[in-house]
Amino acid sequence: MASFLIKRLLGILCVLAATSVLVFGIIHVLPGNVAYTILGEFATPAAVATLEARLGLNDPLWLQYWHWLSDLLQGDFGQSLAMDRPAAPLIAEALGRSAVLAGLSFSLVVVLGIASGMLTAVRAGQTMDHVLTVLQLVFIAIPEFFWAVLGVLVFSSTLRWLPATGYAPMSDGFVPWVTHLVLPVLLLAMGLIAHVSRLTRAAMLETLRSRYVLMARAKGLRESRVLWRHAAPNAMLPAITILAIDFGLLIGGVVVVETVFAYPGLGRLLVFAIERHDLPLLQAGMRVMAASFAAANLMADMAYALLNPRIRHTVAA
Repeated sequence: MASFLIKRLLGILCVLAATSVLVFGIIHVLPGNVAYTILGEFATPAAVATLEARLGLNDPLWLQYWHWLSDLLQGDFGQSLAMDRPAAPLIAEALGRSAVLAGLSFSLVVVLGIASGMLTAVRAGQTMDHVLTVLQLVFIAIPEFFWAVLGVLVFSSTLRWLPATGYAPMSDGFVPWVTHLVLPVLLLAMGLIAHVSRLTRAAMLETLRSRYVLMARAKGLRESRVLWRHAAPNAMLPAITILAIDFGLLIGGVVVVETVFAYPGLGRLLVFAIERHDLPLLQAGMRVMAASFAAANLMADMAYALLNPRIRHTVAA
């Protein structure tokens, strides 16, 4: 397992290095001028040239990248140009809020997605299977922004049960904190739950038709033991891979959801940085999101290897 983990960590380091180059390059070809964004469109050319020299924007790209990477490796995330504050505290504060949103959403995806997928597989062809299948296809087919608008109209404007936008810290009380999270969490999780459920159902049906499950039933084992001891662990293998991929989709969805609901998380902070061409803040935020996605894939690989020892032995070899 140690050899398997080391190889995976080395692979992640290579991915993060490649991502850092890609993010840096894309950001520097974005339209707009940082100096004019900070000073305003009526700034004089002399003031713009002075600010560009102070920020090192006249240096070659490779030198700018080296300075940025050197500071990043030393734990310096740079200075936000738009807010004139260190980027690290801003990202840490926003990341904490996004982690709550993504963590609650992903928990719903794991529990409800896998549970409903296994339930529809066990009840294949029955009424419950047909009903859940229709609901899953509806949630997958209809875009998220439609559910966002519908949720705000029903639960905020009409029933007035939930706030439409904003964020309440835990210090304001548990109820305000939860009510501000309900709509963003459900919107973020809804489509992914349906996706995980559909693929888990397919994996479970294939497992239930396998020879070792048929053999276990032929031996007279209880159906519950056949399902949870023999079928479920093997059906979970593709589900884990799906969850790792969906975590990446969830990270991307955080940006949209936080913007729609004015939720002050990392996604909204990145949108703020893009609008103001705040390169240090944008670069640092993108690196944090890339690292989060890499960490999720590492955890999925470890879970996959624990459930299927052949995987780690093959890779380690």
